[in-house]
Amino acid sequence: MIYGANGYTGELIAREAKRQGKSLILAGRSEAKIAALGEELQLPARVVPLTSLAEAAKALDEISLVLNCAGPFSQTASLMMQACMAARAHYLDITGEIAVFEAAHRLDGQAKAAGVMLCPGVGFDVVPTDCAALMLKRALPDATRLALGFDMTAKNMSKGTAKTLVESLGKSGMVRRNGVLTEFPVGSGLRRIDFGRGERFAMPVPWGDVATAYYTTGIPNITVYAPISPVQAAIVRLGGALVAPLFRSAPVQEWLKSWVEKNVRGPDAAVRETNKCWIWGRAVNAGGERKTVRIVTLEGYALTVVAALAIADYVLAHPPPSGYCTPAALMGADFILTLPGTSMLTSAQ
Repeated sequence: MIYGANGYTGELIAREAKRQGKSLILAGRSEAKIAALGEELQLPARVVPLTSLAEAAKALDEISLVLNCAGPFSQTASLMMQACMAARAHYLDITGEIAVFEAAHRLDGQAKAAGVMLCPGVGFDVVPTDCAALMLKRALPDATRLALGFDMTAKNMSKGTAKTLVESLGKSGMVRRNGVLTEFPVGSGLRRIDFGRGERFAMPVPWGDVATAYYTTGIPNITVYAPISPVQAAIVRLGGALVAPLFRSAPVQEWLKSWVEKNVRGPDAAVRETNKCWIWGRAVNAGGERKTVRIVTLEGYALTVVAALAIADYVLAHPPPSGYCTPAALMGADFILTLPGTSMLTSAQ
């Protein structure tokens, strides 16, 4: 089942799955939208409002695996994971939200008891960076510090991604220090990084790997970076200090999400086909030895489609381990290199 199949990324995945001849059911919260897509693709469609655990679990009858594409995942992942465990269906999603990864990890014991795998983050968030993290751990087993980062030419985002960004406004950044998630001042910690196409200023961001890379590698200190100019960083710091309470207020959050719903559109096919993303990672041990990796991939949404479907195929064909799992732990460090449009620029070896 593709849940949220009528959303931007969910529809991309549904159309590609249909093209590949996969057996699937479409599902979502909007009866009109999911029915229309089901009729167009000639696929069965179900309305699952996610207001009741019992009803959601019943809607998963005869479903082996759910791929949740309905963001923000802060609003869908928790109940859907519970429904999957009740229905004995494996769970995947395409989130990049730290809180969702942490919630899935806390459900590890419950998922094991149910014989169900929970593997959030099977898209651009966090497949390429998670694989890079495991490559670095393999190359430097005693690493104590891990830095990861991504640089993308396309800046367009889907409604779900934009709404997730809205939810993050006014909040602190996040890093992992000594194994513990730690707040980090937004706009601080700038450094220069060559992601694969020349050095750029980069800023720590609260990306999902702050959660997942720790569970994949055990490395206790993790920071994730994205490009930003010094001027932009100064604006972010100033804005954070002055307007953070305003951005966190419920009326402003509601207004911004309403604006996103009316105005945001994801990248078109030309953008998805022509743009690239660059992935960078560096591991350092206590003695100062370091290993670096650089990978170039498809545009983020295009990568999400192929990665999510490849992982879904794998889970359906190979009984996975039950409990919480990260993408790289499930698929291996080199999984990213098997996906189309991906190549290694700098090997960690």
